[in-house]
Amino acid sequence: MLVLLPPSEGKAVPARAGRPLDPAALSAPELSPARAAVLDALVELSAGEPDLARAALGLSPGQDDELRRNARLRTAATLRVDRLYSGVLYDALSLATLPAPARRLAGRSLLIFSALWGVLRTTDRVPPYRCSAGARLPGVGPLGAYWRRELTATLPAAAGRRLVLDLRSTGYASMWQPTGELADRTVAVRVLHEQRVGGELRRSVVSHFNKATKGRLVRDLLIAGVRPRTPDELVTALRDLSYTVEAPDPAPGRPRRLDLVVTQL
Repeated sequence: MLVLLPPSEGKAVPARAGRPLDPAALSAPELSPARAAVLDALVELSAGEPDLARAALGLSPGQDDELRRNARLRTAATLRVDRLYSGVLYDALSLATLPAPARRLAGRSLLIFSALWGVLRTTDRVPPYRCSAGARLPGVGPLGAYWRRELTATLPAAAGRRLVLDLRSTGYASMWQPTGELADRTVAVRVLHEQRVGGELRRSVVSHFNKATKGRLVRDLLIAGVRPRTPDELVTALRDLSYTVEAPDPAPGRPRRLDLVVTQL
């Protein structure tokens, strides 16, 4: 199974000087020219007029440290991706604390979307950066549309014949969408919070806290070592792990949606 994840705005910072970026060592080497174009544009923008950079990247004047960090990306110390991203989803997933077999499985099955790098594996090394899928860079344009063109061949090749579990947020889902036969074996998860209000059970779509649920879900699947090949096998695996899952009837040619029902956030 291939699991698609969003990145996080929060990123760890290396404690001391270390290995700088080596673009040629990143996974999906066919993306190297596209990555270089985004990197050049981001470094130049961040080193230039602060007002323009803040507007393009959605930053406030209090976040100018992010611009200075972006301007030094070519020489900055790197971290492995499984130690780079922080935030709600990655705190719950806690890649660094996984047992060794689960860490190895994560390296084969997780694909993390990035507005700067396109996609990354957990074993890749990149420096901390600030750039979201909603950014528009000079000479590159809107990054969602840019990567949608560049990832057309990369994602089907990465998926192969595997089931795809898509846990991306909306902005990063815009970077690539499965079509045809691949869409039929792609599963997207929606988290619903069920609670009793005035004596009635009500459900609402979870926004912020869905990240923690998705992080726990991926961690549980990795530790269990399950490798479902179809959406139905994934439903069975999740129920075996004590998740409450509902599977609406699929629409042909579109990803299957699973509703994960939680009573606590």
